[in-house]
Amino acid sequence: MGCIVAIGTQWGDEGKAKMIDFYTRDADIIVRYQGGANAGHTVIAKGKKFVFHLVPSGILHEGRVCVVGNGVVLDPVQLLDEIKLLEGEGFSVENRLFISDAAHLILPYHKELDGAMEETLTNKIGTTKRGIGPCYADKCLRTGIRAGDVLDRDFLKKRVAQAVEMKNLQLSKLYGKKTFTVEEILDLLDKFRARASNMIINTQSYLHQALNGNKRILLEGAQGYALDIDHGTYPFVTSSNPTIGGALMGTGLNTFDIEKVIGITKAYVTRVGEGPFPTEDSSEAGDRLRVNGGEFGATTGRPRRCGWFDAELLRQSKLTNGLTGVALTKLDVLSGFKKIKVAVSYEINGKKVDYFPGAHLHEVKPIYEELDGWDENISDCHDFNELPANTRSYVRYLEKIIGVPVEIVSVGPGREGTIVMK
Repeated sequence: MGCIVAIGTQWGDEGKAKMIDFYTRDADIIVRYQGGANAGHTVIAKGKKFVFHLVPSGILHEGRVCVVGNGVVLDPVQLLDEIKLLEGEGFSVENRLFISDAAHLILPYHKELDGAMEETLTNKIGTTKRGIGPCYADKCLRTGIRAGDVLDRDFLKKRVAQAVEMKNLQLSKLYGKKTFTVEEILDLLDKFRARASNMIINTQSYLHQALNGNKRILLEGAQGYALDIDHGTYPFVTSSNPTIGGALMGTGLNTFDIEKVIGITKAYVTRVGEGPFPTEDSSEAGDRLRVNGGEFGATTGRPRRCGWFDAELLRQSKLTNGLTGVALTKLDVLSGFKKIKVAVSYEINGKKVDYFPGAHLHEVKPIYEELDGWDENISDCHDFNELPANTRSYVRYLEKIIGVPVEIVSVGPGREGTIVMK
C-alpha cells in the first residue's frame, strides 16, 4: 500500500499533530520516527486538548496501532506518564502501542548533562533540557542504553554501571553537578520494564510485515526541516533528522515504501529558542501573530518568535524532502491583517540568493511581496469556496511560489476546521 510521511517544513510547531490526526483516518499504523520528548504535539479531539510528547497522536483513533521507531530517543518516565494519562481518559494502549527494541533511552543523567552543557555556552542553543542531545551523543559513541536492553537485567546492569561511571565523571569533574547511582537508574528501568516489556519488539520487521499485508502506514516526525542537524540552521538545530532521510533511518523502511510526502506548513512562520530567523517580525504585527495563534511552546511554554511566510525556506524544504503536497495550517490566524507579507527571495550583501543558505543566514535580508488581507472570521468555513476571495488568493499564491499543491487547509484547531482541497 505504501507509506505517507508527514514532515514539518519550517522550524517546527507547524501544526503537525492536527494534520497527523487527520491523515490517521486512512492509516492502520502510525509511526514516530525521530526526536524525543522535546516535541509537543497538540490535538483537540471531541472538545478536549491532548498534548503528546512521545506516543503518536494516532492513539486517539480506535483500532489504530502506534509505533515508537528506532530513531526516537525515548524518555521512559515520560512514556509511562503518557500511557497513564491515556488510560485515565479511557484509551487503551494494549496491543496498540509498540516500542522499537533499538530505540535509545533518555535517563536522568542525560537531562542533567543537557542543562549543565547549556549553562557553559556563551551563545545559547535554547535546548529544552530534556536530554535529547546527550542521548543521541551516547548513541553515536555506542555507549547508550536501548529499550531492548531492559529485557535482560543482567546485561542491563553491566551497561548501566558502565554508563553511570562515565556520566558521573562528566557531571562531577566538568560541571560540578549531582551524580547518580546504578541502583536509582536500574530502579527506574525496572519500572519501565514492568509496564512496557510486552510493547518492546523489533519494529523494523513488524513494519515490513505490515506493508506486505497491505497495511497503510503513516510516518510522523518531530520538529521541522530547518531544525535538521544536517540541513538546518546549525548549531541552532535539534540532534536528529526530521527530514525524509530521518523517516527512513528511524523506521528501517526504504525509499520504495514511500507513496506520498506531505509538508506541514504554517501560513506564517514561528521559531522557538535561539538562532537566525530571516522573516521574524518584532513589531506589533509579530506580537499579534503570537497572541492570535496561541504561539507558546507545548513542551516549554516559551513564547514563540513570529514572522511572515518564507517561500525560500519552503522551496528548499520541498527539494530536500521531495514533497508531493502541502497541508497549510493556521490560516485563520491571519484574519484581520490588512496586508500580509511573503518573503519571496533573499539578499546577502546586496546580492540575490536563490536558495536557503546553510550558513550566514543571520546576514540574510528577505525580499517581500505584500498581498491584500481579509477581515472575515474563516474558522467556520468547511469548503475552499466559502473562504473570502483574498484568502483563496493567498493560498493559490503560496502554491505557485513554492511549486507544491496545497492538499489541506486548516482554519481552526479542531478536527472540524479542516478543508480538503478538490
